[in-house]
Amino acid sequence: MPTTLRIRSRGFTLLEVLVALVIVGTALGASLRAIGSLTQNSDGLRGTMMATWSAENRMAQIRLARTFPAVGRTSFACPQGDLQLLCQEEVIISPNPLLRRVEVSVYEAAHPERRIIKLVQLVLKQ
Repeated sequence: MPTTLRIRSRGFTLLEVLVALVIVGTALGASLRAIGSLTQNSDGLRGTMMATWSAENRMAQIRLARTFPAVGRTSFACPQGDLQLLCQEEVIISPNPLLRRVEVSVYEAAHPERRIIKLVQLVLKQ
């Protein structure tokens, strides 16, 4: 009597393959959302860094001028790289007559209602 060997094919069923594809698709979608979020965050950090440089540059100019700044408010363009920025400088009298408070606020030219950064320093009368 001949014996018949029954060979069972080993592999995945269609249902198992579809479940695996759904899992991989969900993971890829989540990865793409995370990458998009990181890209947006890096653009925001770049803008903040450039705005900080503009404000620090203005503060350095005031220190290097070695003059007592006049009280008042001025606005001027302060671009950094390819980013168009607007700086607003306000000089305020302090309680100590030998000091002036200088505030530099930086705004994006495309959205002047949104302040990116504000730096404050006291300038000593020389």
